[in-house]
Amino acid sequence: MTNSKTYDFDYFVIGGGSGGVRTARIAAAHGAKVALAEEKYMGGTCVNVGCVPKKLMTYAAHFACDIKDAKGYGWTIPEAKHNWATFIEAKNSEIERLNGIYENMLKNAGVTVLHGKAIFEDAHTIKIGPDTYTADKIVIATGGKANRLDHNGCEHGITSDEFFYLKERPERALFIGAGYISLEFACVLNRLGTHTTVFHRGDKVLRGFDEDLRNHIGKELEKQGIDIVYNAPGIMSIEKDKDGKLLVNTSDNKQTCYDMVLYGVGRSPNIDGLGLEKIGVNTNAEGVVKVDEHFRTSVDHIYAIGDVTDIINLTPAALAQGHVLADNLFGGMNRSQSWDDIPTAVFTNPPIATCGPTEEEAKKKYKKLRVYCSEFRPMKYVMANRDERTFMKLLVDDKTDKVVGAHMMGLETPEMMQAIGVAIKAGATKADFDATIGIHPTSAEEFVTLRSVTRIVE
Repeated sequence: MTNSKTYDFDYFVIGGGSGGVRTARIAAAHGAKVALAEEKYMGGTCVNVGCVPKKLMTYAAHFACDIKDAKGYGWTIPEAKHNWATFIEAKNSEIERLNGIYENMLKNAGVTVLHGKAIFEDAHTIKIGPDTYTADKIVIATGGKANRLDHNGCEHGITSDEFFYLKERPERALFIGAGYISLEFACVLNRLGTHTTVFHRGDKVLRGFDEDLRNHIGKELEKQGIDIVYNAPGIMSIEKDKDGKLLVNTSDNKQTCYDMVLYGVGRSPNIDGLGLEKIGVNTNAEGVVKVDEHFRTSVDHIYAIGDVTDIINLTPAALAQGHVLADNLFGGMNRSQSWDDIPTAVFTNPPIATCGPTEEEAKKKYKKLRVYCSEFRPMKYVMANRDERTFMKLLVDDKTDKVVGAHMMGLETPEMMQAIGVAIKAGATKADFDATIGIHPTSAEEFVTLRSVTRIVE
């Protein structure tokens, strides 16, 4: 343990998101004197304008389908109407509750919570408003921020941050970009009755995901009525008319009217105004804070975790990083964490989930790959007469018989993928999958009944 008489704190955490809160709590549990500074809201992006409210929105949207599907099971349901304002109010109340929980967790752990923007005065000194604090070790956990395009009238568009606080559901919405953020929100609005358009400059959605998965989800979203414009024209400008409508001018000399335009064009590290250049913390051209395998920056006693780095931008990864860092710095441990084979999900409708490399990545790593695929309509949708498909895919290294990748789309796939992720992490073979008795009747049992090889990749 460091000598806290020399500094005000042993450990100063900048950022109250998932990673920051976790590392502060664990360090305090090891006996460190810890402070955490947050300028916005406790819980960071995930709790406030990310994973949590997004999942609540996907639940709200899915009820639209559940109500329709119930008729196929004998239910007579009067016409249902969704009240956007009521939902947003309930969502806001839940987020406020979680904010309080996060702050109380920190205080109960003995962490000093400071509200305000933290700025480096020097390598050991943090300034918040008129006050300054010194610390032996400092961690930057300020997360990321949403990008927007730079063109005339771009201020009329919104990002994911503002989407969660829309006072009214737009009747016509344009999403620029076809990454997971755009598609998740497009699915929400589409199922709640909005005419939804997605502009994508490529020819397939969800760049970086498995090609089969990209093909299947694109077809499903279009089938549901989302208008995906592939190889879309560029946005030249946005004008707002006297009625508040947004007139979008594109490079093909067309003008289209929308009620909302959302930029889903990626995120950048949130480092503006921190003063990193003053203390010599190195970043790359995109603003990513460079760290080594121990999360150490170019300044020995300053660390960085979470989305401000480019290790992997996922909330559970930030939690793991913060925990490992605190254990190693203050718990006398020498822990490490593998970032391979992390299960992930995209909460579109239908959702998708993955673990391990894509087929395109795997074929570069393994000499011979066995690919197993299955596509079917889930049992729940047969009597409902809903035309929504499920797709499942396993990648197997032929030499070792190990299942090295899994990709799926369909009902409840994120819930299934968590367990599949354990199996892949543990090195399960295809023979292990085949020897497992399935739970019948479920979609999940398909993973242990795949017998026929779809193709061999060499």
